[in-house]
Amino acid sequence: MDDKELVQLAIAAREHAYVPYSHFAVGAALLTGDGTVYQGCNIENAAYTPSNCAERTAFFKAVFDGVRDFRAIAVVGGPEGKPISEWCAPCGVCRQVMREFCDPDSFRIILARSEDEMKPYLLRDLLPMGFGPEDLDKPAPAQAAH
Repeated sequence: MDDKELVQLAIAAREHAYVPYSHFAVGAALLTGDGTVYQGCNIENAAYTPSNCAERTAFFKAVFDGVRDFRAIAVVGGPEGKPISEWCAPCGVCRQVMREFCDPDSFRIILARSEDEMKPYLLRDLLPMGFGPEDLDKPAPAQAAH
């Protein structure tokens, strides 16, 4: 699957967004190692913090299905009911979820404003010095042991 096809699936996912408060609809399409794509949209809640981003929706659907091998995610967003008009980067929480499951040096994040206007990044570019599962296996620094 090429980036353009992945972006098209993210655009389609955006149509499912539930955004009665922000009116900012986001769609994501997550590509797995076997070529399967999981779509996600943002889902808001009146209490705000229980809301879920499109990227995490896609990841959580895949993880529920037992998938742990991810290659790329396309993300699109903009005002509800209007064409995509701006770059929509994943929030910090979504970047951290990506870091949990993805190699920061190979996992690609494709931001798009249309099927033809894309900016690809590596996870490391958007989450430098990220904290991952392997960091929990390291011994505590000497100064922290006191």
